[in-house]
Amino acid sequence: MKEFHRDIHTLDAQGKVPGRLATQIANLLIGKHKTSFVSHVDGGDLVQVINAGKMIIHPKKLTQKVYYRHTTFAGGLKMKTLKQVFEKDPSDVLRRAVSRMLPKNKQRTPRMKRLVVKN
Repeated sequence: MKEFHRDIHTLDAQGKVPGRLATQIANLLIGKHKTSFVSHVDGGDLVQVINAGKMIIHPKKLTQKVYYRHTTFAGGLKMKTLKQVFEKDPSDVLRRAVSRMLPKNKQRTPRMKRLVVKN
């Protein structure tokens, strides 16, 4: 198996919308920008994101977007709004968006480990 050269991409999140930025990050992590792209081989690059706390989020979306998780117990549906998540950790909003844009397979976890988000 041939070895891949992984570049380091540094992106500035200041003044950008999380969804648009997440699609750009997902493509870099998957490696779709490379000519040597093959879907079953993880040949993506490393991505560093700075200024995640300065992303632009529409005020209406802060209250309307809800993140769900379930405890697996009866009646265990937990909800958090985007505002609650963003106030606690702004990088978590971007990390969740990128994770949900990646293919749901065995390569998702190693790809997410190559993403570094700084506030």
